[in-house]
Amino acid sequence: MEFEKMIELIKTVSDSNLTQFQIEEDGFKLSMKTDKQSKVVVQKQESVPKEIQSVAIADAEPAEQKEIKKAEGNVVKSPLVGTFYSASSPDSAPFVKVGDTVKKGQVLGIVEAMKLMNEIESEFDGVVKEIQIENEQVVEYGQPLFVIG
Repeated sequence: MEFEKMIELIKTVSDSNLTQFQIEEDGFKLSMKTDKQSKVVVQKQESVPKEIQSVAIADAEPAEQKEIKKAEGNVVKSPLVGTFYSASSPDSAPFVKVGDTVKKGQVLGIVEAMKLMNEIESEFDGVVKEIQIENEQVVEYGQPLFVIG
């Protein structure tokens, strides 16, 4: 991809309401994510031209790449793509934490998608064994969020 076209693409995505964008072409991968802190991430792969390597925005951070552990227990998965929130507001306590006892239908967190807040409810009675997502992290459809035992 030509340097000028890549800059134009970054500007276009930055001006849009997209929360995440990724393109792979000719040996390089470009990932962009916008959120409250407006971060843009450029990941270097194999033979990327030197001028493209210098495109990283000043506040860019490496993309998080975590392995999802094989969970033992009942797994609550994300029903949609969006941004996960562990509490109803930044000043509020999280809905649940590891060790909490939960009932079926209890709110565990929120996934924001297209400016709509979607409550994630427990599908099981039990104890929260694991929380596999961090606050304000982008989640994919079907991604494990909680393990209830």
